[in-house]
Amino acid sequence: MKLCIRAHDLGTKGTENILTQLDKLGIDGVQMVCYKAYDDIAYLPGGITEEKARQIGSDFAGAGKMIPLVGAYFNPVHSDLAKRQRCNQVFREYLQYTAAMGCGIVGSETGSFNDDKWTYHPQNRTEEALQTVVATFSELCDYGQDYQAVVAMEGAAGHVCWNVQTLERAQRMMDRRNLRVIFDLYNYLDQENQAEYLDILDRGLDTFGDRILLFHMKDCVFENGKPPKQVPYGTGHMDREAILRKIKACHPNAVLTLEGTVGEDIPLAVQTIKELWERV
Repeated sequence: MKLCIRAHDLGTKGTENILTQLDKLGIDGVQMVCYKAYDDIAYLPGGITEEKARQIGSDFAGAGKMIPLVGAYFNPVHSDLAKRQRCNQVFREYLQYTAAMGCGIVGSETGSFNDDKWTYHPQNRTEEALQTVVATFSELCDYGQDYQAVVAMEGAAGHVCWNVQTLERAQRMMDRRNLRVIFDLYNYLDQENQAEYLDILDRGLDTFGDRILLFHMKDCVFENGKPPKQVPYGTGHMDREAILRKIKACHPNAVLTLEGTVGEDIPLAVQTIKELWERV
């Protein structure tokens, strides 16, 4: 098992500061969102260059730290077509340069018709929405093939690929070799299905198998009639031991990535995951 964290959840910017924090916390690497981790990389076409990517990759490799995923999340069904095209171009540039970063994989969620809110909209669950996502990500996969790059998709209850089955259907329709899955169990939960979270995990593991690139590690509290609320990992109601046992049985070399746990809560999260992983 390798334990990672989103670089911008470390509360610092720049390679040197990030690597210092990783060493201090005993974390193996980062999910890299460059425009959130570096002041000199903008979320615009041209924001990332091969030179910048190669320097980041070289520095991380020299420190023995990994970058399993580059995040370039964008909304493929956003109503602002110009914004959608601009974000698509940014994603393509990361596909072009991710190998120089020592990674090779760029990921995104599947978007929502609520635009920048990224929340549930009834149109998300239409065939038109799914076809748009399929067409967009198919083109990105085709573009990435020229650079030996992989596209990773992440489902979420409020997005177009709102459950395991919908994301699986999208991937079957796309039928691309360079396509993987980011599995975030918490993302699939809402007030209706939250009690079934272990069944949803089983379904995801059975459905996606070795296509799962990494697992986002989150925790939450459950309240009847309300959506689950995310809390720092190790402080919520989820059966963390059962979750890690199931993951380990299918993915003994899994990459586990903390997401949304920050500041003083990180050491407890790291300790909890490492201890539980050894126990299960």
